[in-house]
Amino acid sequence: MNGASASSSLKAAFSYCAQQVRKYDYHHYLCLLELPPSMRKAAFALRALNVETARAMDVASDPRIGLMRLVWWQEAIDKIFANTLIEHPTAQALSSVIAETKMSKTWLKRSVEARINDARREDNDMPETMAELEKYAEDTVSTMLYLTLQSGGIMSTAADHAASHIGKASGILLLLKSLPYHASHSRHFSYIPTAVASKHGLIVKQGGREETRLDSREGLCDAVFEMASVANAHLEKARKLAKSVPAEALPVLLPAVPTQVLLDSLRRVNFDVFDPRLTRGVLGLPPFWYQLKLKWTSWRRNY
Repeated sequence: MNGASASSSLKAAFSYCAQQVRKYDYHHYLCLLELPPSMRKAAFALRALNVETARAMDVASDPRIGLMRLVWWQEAIDKIFANTLIEHPTAQALSSVIAETKMSKTWLKRSVEARINDARREDNDMPETMAELEKYAEDTVSTMLYLTLQSGGIMSTAADHAASHIGKASGILLLLKSLPYHASHSRHFSYIPTAVASKHGLIVKQGGREETRLDSREGLCDAVFEMASVANAHLEKARKLAKSVPAEALPVLLPAVPTQVLLDSLRRVNFDVFDPRLTRGVLGLPPFWYQLKLKWTSWRRNY
């Protein structure tokens, strides 16, 4: 492949990444547009990888095919770091970014491994505690923020800690928002920890085994409120670190905005994840107001 052809192919790869994020992760797509141009390529490549791995099980006709796809991405990361060419636009974009920046292979692989472990769970294999769910959120969401900071050459303990809290909050709330989808596909709430589900009367015995089921809308709302409160605590901790976070890291932490928007939307519907208002606009907020909130936060150099 000559220079002009390689450049054209790479440009197409980054365009593909941006399109995927815009289509499947729109609230984060708008956040990435607030990043300095020098950081956008890496951010879009990382978010596109997240789109690929997050959707792998949902788009597969058979769970085994989805799992194979996740394992393929795990192996692809090893190949990328070994400078092996992979004919996939997201992989090509990642390869280019990794060649230009110091990006952690460990964090990249951790994000995919967390998806693989989740895909291998049995239908009734629920997380026991909120701590388990927080770890999953950190491994799948916080890692994207760590890697974006790293790709921009931003070395800050405060920024990393803020990213950890924002990722945990975002991951928990997005899992809550997805509960109706998972319920319609597997008839149980696999992301409500057993300790929380049991406390609110959502555990039932079926065929000699325990499952989390919708037997009480009030109990479900109470469980969602408890989990959302944990997410809110992480957001508050992230914002307490704001004065210690370097200015160049602030745009990377803007995903705190959609996280807050989703939390506010849940409050408006009294934490009823089945309320159709949550599916409207951007995370339950009209698109214009979402973009205005994001722009205003960015302009104020905040998150």
